[in-house]
Amino acid sequence: MGGALFLAATMDLKIAVLPGDYIGPEVMAASLPVLEAALKRAGHTLSYSTHDVGGAGIDNHGKALPDSTLAACRAADAILFGSVGGPKWEKLPPAEQPERGSLLPLRKAFTLFANVRPGFMPAALSASSPLKAERIPNGIDMVCIRELTGGLYFGRPKSTTTLADGDIEAIDTMVYRKSEIERITDVAIATARARSKRILSVDKANVLECSVLWRKVVTERVKALAPDIEVTHMYVDNAAMQLTLNPAKIDVMLTENMFGDILSDEMAAVCGSLGMMSSASLGDVKNRYGKPFGLYEPAGGSAPDIAGQDKANPCAQILSAALMLRHSFGLNAEADAIEAAVRKTIADGIRTGDIAFGGPSVGTKAMGAAILARL
Repeated sequence: MGGALFLAATMDLKIAVLPGDYIGPEVMAASLPVLEAALKRAGHTLSYSTHDVGGAGIDNHGKALPDSTLAACRAADAILFGSVGGPKWEKLPPAEQPERGSLLPLRKAFTLFANVRPGFMPAALSASSPLKAERIPNGIDMVCIRELTGGLYFGRPKSTTTLADGDIEAIDTMVYRKSEIERITDVAIATARARSKRILSVDKANVLECSVLWRKVVTERVKALAPDIEVTHMYVDNAAMQLTLNPAKIDVMLTENMFGDILSDEMAAVCGSLGMMSSASLGDVKNRYGKPFGLYEPAGGSAPDIAGQDKANPCAQILSAALMLRHSFGLNAEADAIEAAVRKTIADGIRTGDIAFGGPSVGTKAMGAAILARL
């Protein structure tokens, strides 16, 4: 009871802020006042330090993830990440480039096995979707929970071999353990609890042994830990179809690595602008509050073509901060307030160029200020 009261009343959130490159610092600067305001009105405080990562890390420290940046992340409760990469560093060896040189080591350091990507499109932005408006009368609001470190991408054996007859054979192996499926299911359960208590688990159990195990473990895990949550199962080909036919029926979608890689990009496409797409990567490491340590970042890139022009959409970065409040601190009400402020701002017709559809638009700073005002 005492711990619960402490979490509810006196949280001091300690985060590592990694703005990154090009538009990264711009959208981060617009998001932090919104995050601070949401916490302040609920009686919480925010302590953060800012550190170089990606191209900025290479330029100032000689590598994409400087030792000082990693140390700051280890001392924090969560990471709020901007965007990294760009043409300036494309000639470096692949492992040293901003994306691989920073994100992959961070995922390894904190065993970030779960990717949480919301598919968020307010009804006011239905014109940004390739779907007909009648299919999405209330917009789109779903979440894809993707297992991030297992499956076909990481299974062994993995090889390409020239056979005795001169033919060439390539092998990839899909491997999943029960424990891996259980821990990603736990993330889906926590996400569903904060939403409508519905999980759609996507697999290919009519063909794959891994999917047979996946379906069995997901069913048993939810029954044991969250019997109040409804679980349905769907083959991946049908799920891909339903994402375009009736996305409103999907709330929390749980799936393995490769299926999630494909479906989350399809979800982003039906939602329209990448400027609205947030994401979280969660792992086994717990922060001071016993919650998952996570890395929270926009799903889009660093957009060098518009950097420094006050044109970038800060919504994805702001919504990533809301994800951080929800998953790494259990502050669902504060996360809801930020998301509601974003919706209200857009509904009021205040939009950056990527979601203005040729109409009046505002810059990064003005968009952030408008969202802040609506808190």
